[in-house]
Amino acid sequence: MAEMVEFELVSPARLLKSEPVEMVVVPGAEGDIGVLPNHSPLICTVRPGVIKVMESGKVTEEIFVAGGFCEVSTERCTVLAEEAIMVADIDAGEARDRLSAAEKAVSEADEDGMGKAEDERRIAEAMVAAAASA
Repeated sequence: MAEMVEFELVSPARLLKSEPVEMVVVPGAEGDIGVLPNHSPLICTVRPGVIKVMESGKVTEEIFVAGGFCEVSTERCTVLAEEAIMVADIDAGEARDRLSAAEKAVSEADEDGMGKAEDERRIAEAMVAAAASA
């Protein structure tokens, strides 16, 4: 049996996933991070995007995350996600509506609210992209 890394995905509400996997690819703020057993320890921010769980060199599961933090040790990868949903469960129409609302919020935001509106737009853009790839 191949070496495994323990993958944990945690949302503010609950533990969403905890299982051994061969590899997990996390959308880090500075680029995608492929985590295998015995990975060097690191902590990074997670950008809106898709976590890919891999087995036998193939993607077996795709999970959209709206951002968060990732901690990697030699035997574990833990992602603390602001929001997480299986890519297959994303409703493309709802994702496009969310993007439209976010774009409207950006256009109407004052200086104080611009950062939050831009963050929501980035999340919505990533969700639309994830839905299109499913």
